[in-house]
Amino acid sequence: MRLIVAAPLVAVIGFASLALTESARQTGRADDLRILAQVGAEAGDLAYRLQRERIAAADLLTYAAPEQQDAFGVEMAATDDATARYRRQRDLLPANANQSLLRRIDAALDGLAPLRTQVRTAAHASVSAMTFSYRIAIADLINLRENVSHGVVNAQLADGIRASAALSKTAEAIGQQQVAVLRAVVAGELTPAMQQDITAARTSYTESSLSFLALAPPDWNTWWEQAGTGKEALALQRMQDDVSRAQPGTPLRLETEAWVSTTQARAARLSDLRARVDAAVLDDVRAAHADQRRRAVAEAVGVLLALVLTAVVTWAVARQITRRLRRLRDAANAVAFQQLPAVVAQLQQPGSAAVDPDELARQQSTVALDASSDDEIGELGQAFSAVHRAAVRTAAGQAVMRANTADIFIHLSRREQRLVDAVLAQVDLVERDETDPDRLHQLYTLDNLATRMGRINASLLVLGGVGVGRVRQHDVPLQQVLQAALSQIEHYARIRLGMIDGDVAVAAKTVDEVVHLLAELMDNATTYSPPGSETWVSGRSLGDRVIIQISDEGVGLSPQRMDQLNELLAHPPAIDVAAVRAMGLVVVGHLAARLGATVQLRRGPRRGVLAEATLPAAMIRSLPPEEYLLAPGRLSRRAARTAGPPPPYQPRPEPIAGRPPAERTVPSAPVFRPAPTPPDRGDAPTEELLIFEQVNHWFHADVINGQDGRDGREWASPADDAWRTAARAHAPEVATTTTSGLPKRQPQRHLVPGGVTAPQQQQRSEYRDPAQVATAMAAYARGVAARRRTPVNLGNN
Repeated sequence: MRLIVAAPLVAVIGFASLALTESARQTGRADDLRILAQVGAEAGDLAYRLQRERIAAADLLTYAAPEQQDAFGVEMAATDDATARYRRQRDLLPANANQSLLRRIDAALDGLAPLRTQVRTAAHASVSAMTFSYRIAIADLINLRENVSHGVVNAQLADGIRASAALSKTAEAIGQQQVAVLRAVVAGELTPAMQQDITAARTSYTESSLSFLALAPPDWNTWWEQAGTGKEALALQRMQDDVSRAQPGTPLRLETEAWVSTTQARAARLSDLRARVDAAVLDDVRAAHADQRRRAVAEAVGVLLALVLTAVVTWAVARQITRRLRRLRDAANAVAFQQLPAVVAQLQQPGSAAVDPDELARQQSTVALDASSDDEIGELGQAFSAVHRAAVRTAAGQAVMRANTADIFIHLSRREQRLVDAVLAQVDLVERDETDPDRLHQLYTLDNLATRMGRINASLLVLGGVGVGRVRQHDVPLQQVLQAALSQIEHYARIRLGMIDGDVAVAAKTVDEVVHLLAELMDNATTYSPPGSETWVSGRSLGDRVIIQISDEGVGLSPQRMDQLNELLAHPPAIDVAAVRAMGLVVVGHLAARLGATVQLRRGPRRGVLAEATLPAAMIRSLPPEEYLLAPGRLSRRAARTAGPPPPYQPRPEPIAGRPPAERTVPSAPVFRPAPTPPDRGDAPTEELLIFEQVNHWFHADVINGQDGRDGREWASPADDAWRTAARAHAPEVATTTTSGLPKRQPQRHLVPGGVTAPQQQQRSEYRDPAQVATAMAAYARGVAARRRTPVNLGNN
């Protein structure tokens, strides 16, 4: 609103400023003209006083009588008064006045004092020389009066100022005639130069008179005619005619006193006329100045009223516009931040594939966006309504496309999962009858590949918006969940389990999804780290949550890339090509959002990346000691496959140094045999290694009666001899001593049986591959676990 109001106000103020500036300039010019006119009037009066002082000085230089001295003194006093008035007005002149002319006038006025002294003291001095300085000062004052009219816009005022200046020239012409005739009378004859000066002065008088009459209005012409009538005018005319008829070289017969008095009377009348004209000019200038001031005030008031009116009208219009724009803005914000997100959220719900985009767009287009009016705001509302409908239609179409794509993922994943399950079933059938460790290793590799394929299918289900968990009845310890997760990745052998709290379990309904989430993080950690490095996994309970950390030894991530991945984990994108391309972390983000967990990537303690998954309290359960102490360290293969396959096979280490692989012996007897099903269990029979019976004789128990009458068993094994030998080493027996009294060592007396391998040439025992032994022990552990009545694995859920 401020912009709407400010724009026209700024424009009005700009134009008003221009008008007021011009009005102020005209007012200033009128004021300057008033001062110039006043200075011109004072300059005209000062010129008249200098003319009278000049004729008095010439008369004094001619006769030097006391009467002339007194007359000269009177004229000097009058000139000084006129000079003072002139100087007061001159100080008010603006800076743009003709300063050079003003300085010449000031210099001439300052030079009057020495000139007057010379007039008073110099007897019979040259009249022409003494009066020349007066003539220069008078000429500058008349020029000043003429310059006042320069720049005056009002033609009437300019003509009046020039007419007044013409009167001053007329009076100066009479003064020059006075001096020229007086010089001729004093000289005794009329010289040609004197006659020329007299003629020039009379010509100047005629021209100035005509100029005044041409510029003056009719009433001023009347004043001129009145000033030119009377006995003084007739007497002056006769004297001028006598002077004109005089011939050069003859004496000029003229009474000096009569000539001076007659010309002085004519000059006085012209001075009165000039004063009347100057007064009239000043009145006109003052009237013009007052009129200009009134005009400026009127313009200022008009501008102020225009500003106020513009502000009021603009504010009213702007208020109406802004009110409508605010309603449009509020409606647009409601659409952008409430309705459209609600529609998008609704479209993200299951079942969006059946939505009709056009119908949904019509339902959502009922929002009022001030589209009823026909002006530009109404058109804007209609345009925004069209944009809203297009956005809803596009969002619905995208949602339908995503839902269809998700359904495609789900159907393909389920079909693929059935094939994977069939492959795993066939692998199980082959594993039951396989006795060759190498082929069994290959089958385990196939089993791991199929398990990883199953995890990819589960990831597609997650991207499709379907859960991957099965219906379970029991919680699973955290250690088993981690083992099930690492069994679903390719580089499971590089996973090292660190500190794992055994008294915490994962809720039954979230086990499979947690296994899937951790498997994706482990796979990502092992994939983007050097092949020979290890990845450490730890899981600690903090009471209200469980924190699982997976730390690799890779090259790490840049801070920008880590921020991008954390944003991806916090806000996983919808299903698209990019989501499938970076499926691991996207699946982790979706699973974390479904579970209410948080996953964050940070820099590792030394290098690499540390992935931290935080499971909330709703997903964790506490285990009593009797349960987590009996929980096996590893899952059986069949049990782990339902919650995620365990490490199907540990990589076989290299043979013992110095022993070629060809010397390894492979058992020729069958490795597996069917185990009887417990009478209270309904599961299918599981496999049991024959080594179970072979190693079962390692342990035997002697039955002794306890104090409470029940049978007790004391376990014994062949290793007891080694323990007894080691106990005797604590207190060695001294059989012989050396000559110095020290006990003599007896070779291999305190050697623990089985502690040192006999040399190859002396001991030809059968070589056992560690990988084969590990495989046999894993099968043995599965057989033992299958006979327990307490369900501690995931295979029976």
